[in-house]
Amino acid sequence: MTFDRDRERHIMMGRQVIRNEARALEEAANNLGHDFVEAVELIARCEGQVVACGIGKSGHVAAKIAMMLASTGTPATFLHAGEAVHGDLGGVRKKDVVIAVSHSGENPEMIALMPVFKRFELPVITITDNVKSTLSLVSNIVLVPGKTSAADPIGLAPTASSAAAMAIGDAIALAVAQHRGYSVADFQHHPGGALGKLMESVYGTVEDTE
Repeated sequence: MTFDRDRERHIMMGRQVIRNEARALEEAANNLGHDFVEAVELIARCEGQVVACGIGKSGHVAAKIAMMLASTGTPATFLHAGEAVHGDLGGVRKKDVVIAVSHSGENPEMIALMPVFKRFELPVITITDNVKSTLSLVSNIVLVPGKTSAADPIGLAPTASSAAAMAIGDAIALAVAQHRGYSVADFQHHPGGALGKLMESVYGTVEDTE
């Protein structure tokens, strides 16, 4: 009986986590507006690369955003805020655009990088749950997923917040790709990945039937 109760508790917890994240994603979608359009157009005009920056869980989100941008035709790289503070800024150049990811918007390492980005005259897009944070105040564009995306059901980790921030990154990447006219055929430039293999299969099938 105890085993059955434990299994039921696990299922209930899993459902609650997923439903919390679903609500966070819905709120993030509803919050998209003019700032999102500005972010998309800024990245579409970028003559350098997009530098997605973060630390901790937000760093993993930033890394995912950089990969998504790169895989859809936008040059992008990930910058670990902790390492960047200690001199790992060699890849940052003028004409780049920064996407800063921080749940609280008050991370010391992230804040310490802002003067450097300003010195390079780099526009900063910040994804944060705190519109009044220090990062928000010094950013050019602020995207706020929403206040319901704060934490998991037991308050140990910002799971819903991370999911919402990642979804915003995906939305930016695909909107930029659409703006630039990036097409399915362009995925042929990723021959080693699953998308490239899919396209190889599709084109092979088309050739076989002609």
